[in-house]
Amino acid sequence: MNYFLTGGTGFIGRFLVEKLLARGGTVHLLVREQSAGKLDALRERWGVDESRVKAVFGDLTRENLGIDAKTLKALTGKVDHFFHLAAVYDMDADEAAQQATNIDGTRAAVNAAGAMKAKHFHHVSSIAAAGLFKGTFREDMFEEAEKLDHPYLMTKHISEKVVREECKVPFRIYRPGMVVGHSETGEMDKIDGPYYFFKMIQKIRRTLPQWVPTIGVEGGRLNIVPVDFVVDAMDHIAHLEGEDGKCFHLVDSDPYKVGEILNIFCEAGHAPKMAMRIDSRMFGFVPPFIRQSLK
Repeated sequence: MNYFLTGGTGFIGRFLVEKLLARGGTVHLLVREQSAGKLDALRERWGVDESRVKAVFGDLTRENLGIDAKTLKALTGKVDHFFHLAAVYDMDADEAAQQATNIDGTRAAVNAAGAMKAKHFHHVSSIAAAGLFKGTFREDMFEEAEKLDHPYLMTKHISEKVVREECKVPFRIYRPGMVVGHSETGEMDKIDGPYYFFKMIQKIRRTLPQWVPTIGVEGGRLNIVPVDFVVDAMDHIAHLEGEDGKCFHLVDSDPYKVGEILNIFCEAGHAPKMAMRIDSRMFGFVPPFIRQSLK
């Protein structure tokens, strides 16, 4: 089995590569030439050499991913599964960077998969493709997305649209929730999302003994999923028969509220837990400029 990945050296990618190698496959990774050293370190982590994980030099923002004609020809008809994971996952990234990577990069990946006559195309989207839709956004929904004003939400939605409308290769789409560290090892990639809570919990632990109850805000629900859950699901679904053209939500079916997540973190970090959690909607009567001054 031959695999091709964009974003294979990223957080989700390096765990997925490990799963694909366990199947006995040969993995081709799109990398920039200046990132060759990073790939060498990852080969050591995976316990393989260049015969199992092959570097394909290119650029996500160029036509056919910037893969030279000779390499593209050598890959033609040989790729069983093309995984497109490369994307900007930073809500604060500028709009131009998100446009170039999330939309143009997806189009380049779709075209490259077609040029190399890949058998399957797997696009890693996000629940962000739904925008700020209020209610239940099902796997068979797409056009119903609402409030896509933020560049991240907009580019994730449009990149999925590129796959749906332009991909000539049989495709599958995966929408993970907020991906966090490994559920068994705790390995993580960067400080973002729920990890921002850690500093606050650390301060509370230094100030109060663990047995002192505290009061916090309940908040809405955060759909958090560990990286190993996401790659296990992708690896399983990708190799099933008869699932082409479908979209899959890789999410927690019963997500925790912010207050519940904080208490889980507090317990793990030996900090005081919140005995009372106040629904944040109770503060709706407070004028915005006053709420801002309290931050």
